[in-house]
Amino acid sequence: MQLGTVVVAKRFLGPPNSGNGGYSCGRVAAFVEGDAEVTLRRPPPLDTPMSVVSAADGNVELYSGDELIAYAHATSVDTPDIAPPGFAEAEAAATRTFHAERHPLPTCFVCGPHREPGDGLRIHVGPVDPDDDDNWSGVLAAPWIPHPSLADEAGVVRPEFVWAALDCPTAYASSTAAGMRTILLGRQAVRIVRRPAAGERCVVATRQTGHDGRKYFAEAGLYDENGAVLAAGRATWIEVSPEVQKGGRGKRSRFDER
Repeated sequence: MQLGTVVVAKRFLGPPNSGNGGYSCGRVAAFVEGDAEVTLRRPPPLDTPMSVVSAADGNVELYSGDELIAYAHATSVDTPDIAPPGFAEAEAAATRTFHAERHPLPTCFVCGPHREPGDGLRIHVGPVDPDDDDNWSGVLAAPWIPHPSLADEAGVVRPEFVWAALDCPTAYASSTAAGMRTILLGRQAVRIVRRPAAGERCVVATRQTGHDGRKYFAEAGLYDENGAVLAAGRATWIEVSPEVQKGGRGKRSRFDER
């Protein structure tokens, strides 16, 4: 049964020719009640109507034509084991992120350093502890003040942008001070407690939780400036070739893995 249609506009790209993973996952998660987990199978195409259908196994599936792009189901997401820094601490942490020249996807909607303020989210997390090791094994954080263009008619940030804000920070947590690994989002799960208002001072904090072969695991939290949890998420990132990370179709992609 068809549930609806999703279009990922070009503004919300990750790689140059496909949708940002977190934003795309958030659009699919809108068809799942409560906490949701979304797995990406193929790069979400831009400016293309995609069908959302209810599958026989209970999943919600996203198709571009006959090609399965993603599937989602209800889940449970725990609050991350992170002591959130204050807003000023997050501002200082963001200054310790890796240099923009080391960013492989500089136009990414969430973390691209080439995106203008008000266009991209420009969330660039860095280590809260200035003495954190080069492997960034501690907590990373950044401030985030949502732009009005991200809000609904009530002035509250739309859910897909909460998903996006929790996405790329976990890629940084899965990387090192030397720069982002050649990874792309494979799976994301999110629980939203309260969506922030446009203009509200927020903190995004994240940490790595494991590594298994080509897979990297991390968790993240979105907090208000008093440290209350607004949303929580976990993510699995898959190591790919530089060609695939930049939007090409390599022989082996993280989208082929369940």
